[in-house]
Amino acid sequence: MPWRFLLDLLFPPLCHVCNAFIPDAGELLICPDCLQKMTFITPPLCPTCGVPFATEGDSGHLCGPCITDPPDYFTRSATLYAGPVQELIHRFKYGTKVHLCQPLGLIARRAVAEFPDEIPDVVVPVPLHRKRLRQRGFNQSQLLGKVLAKGWRLPMSVGNLRRVRWTEPQTGLDAGDRASNVTGAFAVSKPELLRGRRVLLVDDVLTTGSTMRACVDALKEAEVASVLAVTVARGLRGGV
Repeated sequence: MPWRFLLDLLFPPLCHVCNAFIPDAGELLICPDCLQKMTFITPPLCPTCGVPFATEGDSGHLCGPCITDPPDYFTRSATLYAGPVQELIHRFKYGTKVHLCQPLGLIARRAVAEFPDEIPDVVVPVPLHRKRLRQRGFNQSQLLGKVLAKGWRLPMSVGNLRRVRWTEPQTGLDAGDRASNVTGAFAVSKPELLRGRRVLLVDDVLTTGSTMRACVDALKEAEVASVLAVTVARGLRGGV
């Protein structure tokens, strides 16, 4: 009896979303039907912030905000925050289904492939405040970062970028309040370890970009060479 058949009998490969059996599942373990319900972000999109455009036959161009106030980092997200991806992220973060970091991290890798031709040197997860970490028991961004770091054979820096003050949850805040909520909330403890390095900054969801921008501000103070920000998903209106 082939080992693959025996393993499928003992541990049948089931879809992470709907629990359907998946023959020839591969490492993602999401069935074709559930994959089809995910909205993957593809061109045309803004080459800087990664926001997708609805126009057809467009090769992509800078969006209005990136023209008027260009960020000094690039952002990509793999999917829109809706459907099966939203369900998986919610179960991952709030249902403590930490094994879901694997499929979500593999989905995020699709977004990394869309970056400009610049290979990062180190993976840095968006940190949680120690109080939030005690409440949740894990940092979802760190678990996603491990998947990306392993796949890209990169080192991961944990604990150097820190959340130095408590911030209220971003959910329910408008864009202005989100920005002020996280301003000055992050700092780099040992800048010399990141100085001159190309950073891959990892988070789960992008909604207004306030958290990412605050993290980038701290990384830029540490004199990193560049920041490429990647998330599994982005909100329908735009980062966290």
